Amino acid sequence: MSNYLLCSNPIQGHAAPLIAIAGDLVARGHTVTVLTGARFRTAVEATGAAHRALGGIADYDDRVMQDHLPDRDRHHGIAKLQYDVQTIFVKPVPDQFAALEAAIDELSPDAILTDAAFAGVLPLLLDGPGARPPIIAVGVIPLSQSSTDVAPYGLGLPPKAGLLGHVRNRVLNVLVQRVVFAATQRLANDVMISLGRPRLSSFVLDCSRMFDRFLQLSSAAFEPPRSDLSPNLRFVGTVLPAVPEAAALPEWWSELDGSRPVVHVTQGTIDNKDFDRLVRPTLDGLADRDVLVVVSTGGRPVSELGELPANARAAEFLPYDLLMDRTDVFVTNAGYGGTQFALSHGVPLVAAGDTEDKPEVSMRIAWSGTGVNLGTGTPTALAVRDGVDRVLADAGFRARAQGLAEDIASYDTFALIEAELEAAVLTRAAVAAR
Repeated sequence: MSNYLLCSNPIQGHAAPLIAIAGDLVARGHTVTVLTGARFRTAVEATGAAHRALGGIADYDDRVMQDHLPDRDRHHGIAKLQYDVQTIFVKPVPDQFAALEAAIDELSPDAILTDAAFAGVLPLLLDGPGARPPIIAVGVIPLSQSSTDVAPYGLGLPPKAGLLGHVRNRVLNVLVQRVVFAATQRLANDVMISLGRPRLSSFVLDCSRMFDRFLQLSSAAFEPPRSDLSPNLRFVGTVLPAVPEAAALPEWWSELDGSRPVVHVTQGTIDNKDFDRLVRPTLDGLADRDVLVVVSTGGRPVSELGELPANARAAEFLPYDLLMDRTDVFVTNAGYGGTQFALSHGVPLVAAGDTEDKPEVSMRIAWSGTGVNLGTGTPTALAVRDGVDRVLADAGFRARAQGLAEDIASYDTFALIEAELEAAVLTRAAVAAR
């Protein structure tokens, strides 16, 4: 059995898959330590893994992200993504790296498995494979890798076929890398130099190419095809988010009996401070439709929703494994984990996301034919209604979502991840023995 160190940013959507993987590796007999935010200690230790906390500005609380991103609302579109990348992922690198070095010195791990956006491993990757343990990344967000076949990450643009598409992508890649993200690239390079390393050998959003192995947590069918993917990349299927616990089924649960379509809407547990972004437009837009609208508030009091239409029901948390089996359409702000959960149950979506990676998730939903992309994070009630009407009227959306569910089920994700880790450990041992 091996000794593994797992690393994650202290963000729910990043930490949850790593914690689930930690639990599986522990169950298989491995020794596992998870380096992440202090707030995840209980969840990590519940798996049987050991927990190590990040320090300094690397150990923030994503539940109050506005405290760490005071200027975020001044930016829009890809400028907001650049602000996020700099503030959330690049500036914490020195503190992440310090915690990582301390963990390696104390634990001597056989291999490191990291959230692909945990940039604190980049200084080690620049050291070369002979000076460090093997480092394998898991992609917990949509794949970010420049290509002539797709537009740059963050724009949310669907693939465009033919010569015109290739020209568009080349031009946009140059623009994004040399102009739009030039300041972010300089910041990342300055951080590397401050840590005694050379500048990055690639574009800051192309670090997926640097890992010994990159395991994208997705079905390949959910990613637009690229002819120039890096050889270190492998799709391994989905690690689904933990199902929120509910003390008991709500008293209205028996109404989910199939007598009318069920439309579920939520803003998750992080981006749920303002229900007017998505939940309220969904309630208002569907108030006159013969559907049952089911709201999960992500832990906030149901009373904060205001008056509910006659065809709406709500709860703070709901058992998603049971709910998705009864859901006809999922209206979502396009979080990657929630989207994967819905698709694993064959549920088509109406997506409304415009922050972080959500434009990329929304694009993939529309591109894969599994739902509708509203193209905004603050849709009108009319836009939500039209999107839901479209999905309910066209059986092709559910058929494609069910096809993707079958594809997701074909992966033995945890076994694939363990096999990649064990292969990396054996390869390192063989090289050392020469």
